[in-house]
Amino acid sequence: MDPEENELEENEPEALSDVAYGLFEVLLNRGLRSRGPYLFELVEKGVDFRPDFDTIFDGFRSEYPPLADALIQRFGSPDAIYARFRDGEGVIPSKTSLMYWIVQDAPGAAPGQVDDEKVGKWLIFLEEDQVDEGWRRVRDDTCAGLLGISSKVSTVKPNPESRDRRKVIYVYTKDWADEADVMQVRERLRERGFTERIGYKRNIETFRGEYSQKGKKVTFYSA
Repeated sequence: MDPEENELEENEPEALSDVAYGLFEVLLNRGLRSRGPYLFELVEKGVDFRPDFDTIFDGFRSEYPPLADALIQRFGSPDAIYARFRDGEGVIPSKTSLMYWIVQDAPGAAPGQVDDEKVGKWLIFLEEDQVDEGWRRVRDDTCAGLLGISSKVSTVKPNPESRDRRKVIYVYTKDWADEADVMQVRERLRERGFTERIGYKRNIETFRGEYSQKGKKVTFYSA
């Protein structure tokens, strides 16, 4: 057997379980939210949500049997998966090792309702010991509709595409050309303690693969 084929086969179970975990986390968040609180609220308040977890996982197993099996094979049991969520997986950046990002959409935000090429984001770089608290502030304001359309934060999972040892929070707005809205979001971030100058990057630069480097800046706003 070709060594590359052998390596692919060896990595397939983990790759499949990564896909399975990502999908299940989306379904878990959606299912819990339809019942009331966000996942992060339940975790941070120490609420036992096992009955809801079991119901959502049973639905996941029924609809996606191979993916559910991949999760069980990787983690051992639904008990172990539930325990990871209770410990902060998918909620707290410093305790999330299965996904590169934690994402929080604003109320009413839907991917199909925005033009991706008009979207941009404020970039907040933080040291590892600051990111959990920084994310909590951004996340809570995003949920309250006080920031843009969505936010996300990098986690402790090593990202091969990362260009900075620090962690980063993205705060998205729907239209980079709407300067008033962009700056209103920046002012809110300043009120929440992010007072150092930060940059705003348009999605169109990201799509082109353009990143800051010596002699070249891709930030559209700086404030």
